Amino acid sequence: MKPHEEWLFKAEHDLKSAELLLQSAEPLYDIIVYHAQQCAEKALKAFLTKRMKEIDKSHNLVLLVEKCIQDSEKFNTIYDDCLFLNPYATLYRYPEGDLMPEWSEVEMAIVSAKKILHFVNC
Repeated sequence: MKPHEEWLFKAEHDLKSAELLLQSAEPLYDIIVYHAQQCAEKALKAFLTKRMKEIDKSHNLVLLVEKCIQDSEKFNTIYDDCLFLNPYATLYRYPEGDLMPEWSEVEMAIVSAKKILHFVNC
């Protein structure tokens, strides 16, 4: 497997993990949105790796998508999805403030992650 394919493999597994957790008897909303963010992050890193761009050790989707936009302005179409998912790298990972996202956030996180992964795969 090529390096960008490895990133996509891991991105797909994050999305599958989120979807499986969503279908469980007790869905873990906080973990679902985290995996959605991780899916998007790894998909963007796959694109950057394929284009042989340097990948910063960052979970910041906005920085990553802006780097992708420098290579292809088409990435502007997923900018808002990256902006939406960006906080989920840490927001519910630690016991600070809200412990769980709302159902609407979870639903939107899955939709955004799928959109970003699909966009990168095309």
